[in-house]
Amino acid sequence: MSALRPDIDVDILNQRGGEYLPGYLGIEILELAERRLSSRMPVRKLHIAPNEFLHAASIVALADTTCGYATIAHLPQGAESFTTIELKSNHLGTVREGSIACVATAQHLGRTTQVWDAVVTDEATGRTIALFRCTQMILWPRA
Repeated sequence: MSALRPDIDVDILNQRGGEYLPGYLGIEILELAERRLSSRMPVRKLHIAPNEFLHAASIVALADTTCGYATIAHLPQGAESFTTIELKSNHLGTVREGSIACVATAQHLGRTTQVWDAVVTDEATGRTIALFRCTQMILWPRA
């Protein structure tokens, strides 16, 4: 079972995404704890689809980033990295302004895979926007 890595914290995770998609989208990691990570993303025009609703890809990007960063923080000792091998999302609502929040929780922390669930909500009301699940494959150094 993977434990929370002592060398990873919220500041390191926020810096990590700066010049990549998470930074561009404005994703901010808020809290890291054993088997849990929370984040938020202010909704801007770039997150909205041409139909004027929150783009599903924006929601998935927040959830996948949150689960991915949680995986990084829970990698088994000696593991090199990870990659997402499966993800699923159910979209239940939308927002057009404000911010959305995400909480990822570990369902399985194994030596070869991790499974994370995430709930994306309207930050202002707490209303659920999406349910998300992903499976991460743990990558080990080659001998």
